[in-house]
Amino acid sequence: MTRGLIALLFFSVVLGAQTPDAKPVRLAIAGLVHGHVSGFLRSAKLRKDVEIVGVFDPDAGLTASYAKANGFAPEILFQNLGTMLDRVHPEAVATFTNTSDHAMVVGACAARKIAVMMEKPLAVNTTQARAIQRAAAASGIAVMVNYETTWYKSHGEIWKLIKQQNAAGEIRRMVAMDGHQGPKEINVQPEFLAWLTDPVKNGGGALFDFGCYGANLMTWMMGDQRPVAVTAIAQTNKPGIYAKVDDEATILVQYPKAQGVIQASWNWPYSRKDFEVYGEKGYAIATGGDGLRVRLPGQRAEETRKPGELPAAESDSISYLTGMARGKFKPSGLNSLENNVIVVEILQAARDSVRTGKKVTIASQSVAVE
Repeated sequence: MTRGLIALLFFSVVLGAQTPDAKPVRLAIAGLVHGHVSGFLRSAKLRKDVEIVGVFDPDAGLTASYAKANGFAPEILFQNLGTMLDRVHPEAVATFTNTSDHAMVVGACAARKIAVMMEKPLAVNTTQARAIQRAAAASGIAVMVNYETTWYKSHGEIWKLIKQQNAAGEIRRMVAMDGHQGPKEINVQPEFLAWLTDPVKNGGGALFDFGCYGANLMTWMMGDQRPVAVTAIAQTNKPGIYAKVDDEATILVQYPKAQGVIQASWNWPYSRKDFEVYGEKGYAIATGGDGLRVRLPGQRAEETRKPGELPAAESDSISYLTGMARGKFKPSGLNSLENNVIVVEILQAARDSVRTGKKVTIASQSVAVE
């Protein structure tokens, strides 16, 4: 090997090591009151492609508690969001505030050209949702909404069967069943329970907390088509625990040639996130992350299938966030703002339907009560 070739290889390695993608994504955490932050931090600590460079929450005691549990240095802890963003210069922000504060976080990040991920749903009303959308568009930042169900292999397989292969014909009915025994019953963190049971900060109770999953998946399957109308009922079966919000909700979503039924509950006897799609000629039923049952044309009986793997960059929230932050792709499908603004329209229409006892029609850009 010649000296010239050796030198070329040496400089290629050195320069390659200095490329932006070779360094971990500088990630900041905005808010600690959403209980999903614990699992996110556990996953992030095991990875080499992200570095937590800042942690913000206005509650100093909560910040100190998470710092102790995760070994965060005092200099990366902040009680002011703007100060954190200006000092640590993150490439991306993962948001774990209450839902009502999402617009505030996106506004701060948009002003500084920082990509944002937030836990579902996008917002508590359409005014906030569209403000987020406008801020992202004006600044050019990427914004994604994270749902646990986005990363289910079973849902990826349903998309292939129903949408890509058209194996069951045109969609006619969808059913989503999401929820658990109740946030207090499963012992969520006190700071999480406090805002989940606040109708302003959460938007509602189970209707928003778990209704968003079905609305997200149905909007995805319908190609980001706005529904024609929404009808919903909600009630509180446990007023001693959930005095201000619903704990049981059913949402009917009407499309021109299809219907969706969303069953959102804090009263299930066990946790579930199931999604059923029925076409003209067959169906697919997802039961959790890997569970999938199908019956398609030519089959005499239902069969269980093993879903295929998701693409590596789309297999979990951190991989997706890092790719988005580095500009490798823009949020699409279940993560996208286009989808999630419609999700909030459905949820707001459902809340209005519960309040009025009437069906709520959804116009092209607005929600109106009939």
